[in-house]
Amino acid sequence: MSRLLVDTHVALWALGDVERLSTAVRKRLENPRTEPLVSIASLWETAIKMALDKLSAPDDLPEQLVDRGFTVLAVSIEHAWAIRELPHHHGDPFDRMLVAQALVEGVPIATADPRFAAYGVRVVW
Repeated sequence: MSRLLVDTHVALWALGDVERLSTAVRKRLENPRTEPLVSIASLWETAIKMALDKLSAPDDLPEQLVDRGFTVLAVSIEHAWAIRELPHHHGDPFDRMLVAQALVEGVPIATADPRFAAYGVRVVW
């Protein structure tokens, strides 16, 4: 089993806008040997943006992701503490958490954001 952390946009697109996903990401998510991970940070970011009317997402987003086979990745002490060592290539605190999680967990991250690669994290797009 190989694990793949998805960023917030990829998680949302995987539920209802799959044509926005790259072929590589789509193939990884369709592969039964892939364990897709969605971070609590992505759910937190989505909830904040929904409350501010900056993003539309299903009210039952967490349940839909779990029903589609995503494993929810909690934010651990190690993840939070790893952020202090990250250079400031990216100012978004949620994306910085995803980078820290990917590095600590040793997993690639599915994202269309080219800034993630500057951290040395394996990017799938």
